[in-house]
Amino acid sequence: MTTAKSEKLIHELLESAGIQINGRNPWDIQVHDQRLYDRVLREADLGLGESYMDGWWDCDAIDEFISRILRGKLDEKVRGNWKILLHVLKFRMLNYQLPSKAFVVGERHYDLGNDLYRAMLDKRMNYTGAYWKNAANLDEAQEAKLELVCKKINLREGMRILELGCGWGSFAKYAAENYGAHVLGVTVSKEQVALGMELCRGLPVELRLQDYRDVSGTYDAVVSIGIMEHVGCKNYKTYMNVVDRCLKEDGIAFVHTIGGNKSVGSTNAWTHKYIFPNGMIPSIAQLGRAMERTFVMEDWHNFGPDYDRTLMAWHANFERAWPELKDKYGERFRRMWRYYLLSSAGGFRARHLQLWQIVFTRRGTQQPQCRFN
Repeated sequence: MTTAKSEKLIHELLESAGIQINGRNPWDIQVHDQRLYDRVLREADLGLGESYMDGWWDCDAIDEFISRILRGKLDEKVRGNWKILLHVLKFRMLNYQLPSKAFVVGERHYDLGNDLYRAMLDKRMNYTGAYWKNAANLDEAQEAKLELVCKKINLREGMRILELGCGWGSFAKYAAENYGAHVLGVTVSKEQVALGMELCRGLPVELRLQDYRDVSGTYDAVVSIGIMEHVGCKNYKTYMNVVDRCLKEDGIAFVHTIGGNKSVGSTNAWTHKYIFPNGMIPSIAQLGRAMERTFVMEDWHNFGPDYDRTLMAWHANFERAWPELKDKYGERFRRMWRYYLLSSAGGFRARHLQLWQIVFTRRGTQQPQCRFN
């Protein structure tokens, strides 16, 4: 397809979603390089994201631009070429979340720099969606999220908690300080362990650099806040087996995860290459199949729109801190990170992505007396 034909097709597609090329609305795209049209049709998600990083286009409100694209289902109207199909096929054929690959996302994403994350996140360094129901700012919303988790697992003093994917220890610290819990957390990021143990000093908290599959022991509750996006569909049952192995007979299991509206076997090519290598968003069906025959689902809570607000707050913090970060990270990184945060916000705004909290127990145990919202 020639550039002229590509431009005409892209123009028509965007117009159907209320987006103008070189228009005046904040969600309109400003094109600086005519090669953009061929690239997007040839490479889809990867081409759109990389061309933004390359400075081929700009948009004042990338979040709303992406939201309109997804609400208009433009991603379904453009068929990918063999490169895109090969990307999907590779994910279906191979297990990208094997133990040998478990630490890749830690090294390439979570170890980028604690200075970056301290500048972008709330004071407790939560890197998952916040709970904004009665909150006025990011700090309050993230603390409300942590309190909600504690209520859902019926946390009490002296309980032993296993946290699979502990980040910088925000939940572990909160649970230990406010409930007297003893927490073991594991992560694939050495930078998270180093800073997290410093932040949790003096508390009954241990954070380890360890794959979730290698944990042992038994606990009153097994909690995951943001690891399921890295587990992969070929390993959801493995994850549930780990929970089953480590959970006391009458214990409570909890998962906080981004979720998708349909089952997929691959991830967005741009996100895989630049942000979360080997990541994958689970569906209800995939998680349900993994839980089947082992657990009883007690509660499934969706507050996806709250992640839109969380991401916009992170973006505002990132932009505010950029003068102190720019010499270390550079302008291309800024465009990459901005595209990541704002396009993700657009995904939640369009209801393309969800945010789930799931509480589950073993079959045959009494229903827990928990507060679920």
